[in-house]
Amino acid sequence: MKKIIAAAALTLGATGCLGPNNAANSLLNWNAEVSDQDVVNEAVFIGMTIIPVYPIAYAADVLVFNTIEYWGGGNPVDAPGPFPGFTRKSDDKE
Repeated sequence: MKKIIAAAALTLGATGCLGPNNAANSLLNWNAEVSDQDVVNEAVFIGMTIIPVYPIAYAADVLVFNTIEYWGGGNPVDAPGPFPGFTRKSDDKE
């Protein structure tokens, strides 16, 4: 049984996911704009990683949404647009 699980994990990990990952990227975009305070954005990021919101969104992209897009031609999650990026507050003081 352990060999089957290891083989499945290696197969899934080796194939990669070439889809746009709209759900996970939408969460990242939202997180970048939660607050003007980098500390708040980091706290939200850590919390959503510990509670596994990001891993669940990524898994949904890999297993469901990107598969639907590949076979059906359209992703049920809208594209999030460009990443707004994070700023380094220490760079703004120079």
